[in-house]
Amino acid sequence: MVISDYHKAFRAAFGRDDVAAIHLHGLRKRKGWKVGRDPGRYKGRRLKYSDAEIAWLRDNSTMEINAWCSAFQAMFGRPDVTPAKLHGIRKREGWKTGRTGHFDKGSVPWSKGKKLPFNPNSAATQFKKGQLPQNYVGPGHESIGDDGYVWIVTDQRNPWTGASTWRVHKHRWLWEQTHGPVPDGMVLKCLTDKLNTDPSNWELVPRGLLPRLNGRSGRHYDVAPAELKPTIMAVAKLEHRARTRRAYAKL
Repeated sequence: MVISDYHKAFRAAFGRDDVAAIHLHGLRKRKGWKVGRDPGRYKGRRLKYSDAEIAWLRDNSTMEINAWCSAFQAMFGRPDVTPAKLHGIRKREGWKTGRTGHFDKGSVPWSKGKKLPFNPNSAATQFKKGQLPQNYVGPGHESIGDDGYVWIVTDQRNPWTGASTWRVHKHRWLWEQTHGPVPDGMVLKCLTDKLNTDPSNWELVPRGLLPRLNGRSGRHYDVAPAELKPTIMAVAKLEHRARTRRAYAKL
């Protein structure tokens, strides 16, 4: 019996109001008494359906869920059945609808070749020709990036995206205006403060010199006192030059 009916019948037969349904459920499990229901067909608790109702649901399971529910209610007078409950039984029983949710290859959209009517609500939110987004910033706009460097928007075309503006590091852009492009293998190193973008505050150094200035080297050039930075830079250059000469000597 279903546990609720099992409990009700036991109390009526023996007058045991002290026994709850959970007690009988535990007793049944401890004793190993089988209920005899096919676990493959009845997965969990669900509404009771007659064989005729199950047969009708199975034969019409490909219908759209709301139409399926309305037709079932009208056929069997079951207002207690909702689309969600029918959706659950369809999933438990494994009844396929035949729909995948994908567009079939070669299918034609319903709007092809049709001019949709003017919608004033939709038109109010559309971009107008020549309109710029509210977050647009033009050439000359400056900002400080997460890396602590000053960035500037230039009027140069972005070589990667084709955009009409290009956001670059301001210190490098100003340095290249004076000295030309930064050679391969070289980088610009700040001498004092990163926010000072004047070309005189930046020195062209080999990329291989940077590990001798960072924190792993123990020198911490970027956070060192201003009076010590020239000495740290000179020692790092000397070590880098000596290592480069030894490398060439082995060739």
